[in-house]
Amino acid sequence: MTMMTRQKVMDQYFMDARHKLIDIAAFLDRVEGAEGDEDFRMTAFRDAIKHLEDGGNDRAKDVLMAFSDPTEDPIAKAPGKGACGAWPGENA
Repeated sequence: MTMMTRQKVMDQYFMDARHKLIDIAAFLDRVEGAEGDEDFRMTAFRDAIKHLEDGGNDRAKDVLMAFSDPTEDPIAKAPGKGACGAWPGENA
């Protein structure tokens, strides 16, 4: 298996990444322009964004972990019907 050059990676993936970044900026504009308090999902989102500037090759893992439940013990019962996309924390 041959590694792609940085130029080939840019040529293949830049426009998709650019689109996603613009979409995230629009999401942040909508959230910040709306009334009400932020909840745990936005806290996790802002934490995840911080990992984008980290060096190394573990950014995807670090972003995923910003949304994940770090506990190892199973819970007796799920608090809701479905996933909400972020761990609400110990006090939820």
